[in-house]
Amino acid sequence: MATTKKTAAKKAPAAAKKVAAAPAANAVQDMQEAMTKPFKGAVEKLKSLKLPGVPEAFKNVNLQGAASAVLDNRRKDLKALVEANEKSYKGLQAVVQRQAEMLKSSIGEWQSTVKEMPGKDPKENLAKLDEMGRAAFKQALADMKELAELAAKSQADAFNVVRDRINDNVKQVSDLLKSGGK
Repeated sequence: MATTKKTAAKKAPAAAKKVAAAPAANAVQDMQEAMTKPFKGAVEKLKSLKLPGVPEAFKNVNLQGAASAVLDNRRKDLKALVEANEKSYKGLQAVVQRQAEMLKSSIGEWQSTVKEMPGKDPKENLAKLDEMGRAAFKQALADMKELAELAAKSQADAFNVVRDRINDNVKQVSDLLKSGGK
C-alpha cells in the first residue's frame, strides 16, 4: 500500500512538469478548441432538426473564428461590467460625500443658532427654533431630492455602459448569423 502512494507521488511531479512546459500558443489553441467543441455539437444538433433554413445558415460557419469572437466578446463584457461597477461606485461615493457635506452644514447652522439664543427672550428663541425646524425640513426634502438625482444619474450611467454592451452583442450575433460565421 505504501509503495503505491510513493509511485503515484513520483508520477505527479513529472506530469506537472510536462504541463508547465507547454508553450503559450498551445494554450490558446487548446482554449479555442475547448470553446469550439460545444458549438460543433450545437450546430450538428440544429442541422439534424431539419428546420427550414437552419442547415444553410450553419453550413459555412467558421467555428474557430466563432470561438475566438466569443472569447473576445466575453473580454469586452467583463470590461463593460468593470466600467459599470466603477461608475456605480463613484456615484455612491459622490452621494455619501454630499450627504456628509449636507450633515456638516446642517449641524453648523443649528450650532450657530443655539449659540445666539442664550440671554434672549424665550418666546423669541422658540419662534427661531420653529422657523429653523421648518427651514431644516424644507432643506432636508431638497437634499433628499438632490441625493436621489445623484444616485439615479450614477445608476443610469452604469446601466448605459451595460446596455451599450448588450446592443453590441446583439449586433455581433446578428452579423455572425448573417455572414454564416465568416
